[in-house]
Amino acid sequence: MNRVVLDASAIIAAIAGEPGSQKVLEQLPHAAVSTVNLSEVQSKLIERGFPPEDAWESALSFTNEVFDFDSRQAKRAGMLIQASRPYGLSFGDRACLALASVLGAPVYTTDRIWAKLDVNLKIHILR
Repeated sequence: MNRVVLDASAIIAAIAGEPGSQKVLEQLPHAAVSTVNLSEVQSKLIERGFPPEDAWESALSFTNEVFDFDSRQAKRAGMLIQASRPYGLSFGDRACLALASVLGAPVYTTDRIWAKLDVNLKIHILR
């Protein structure tokens, strides 16, 4: 299977029907998401008024595989600090990139700043 990794911003864009959401929907059969990013999506949806359980179910509906954040990803996320610090990436962003790195998969995001990263990953900017 050709996996892709979805950033929290990509999932939120899809849930809200924002620009780029169609590209996310096309990737759902191959979509992998870190538990860190699922938590981020749930939090953002709760802030927008979703009940917590509905927010969690909505987040889960945009992935085919969920990956627990493990020590391998943690190490990679930590290593990404130097490459990502100049662009202000969050821990959640680095967790997403770490999963993509571990899986050897491309990543989808709406965060345009990621295009400037030098992290040896295929990054698709959705809008």
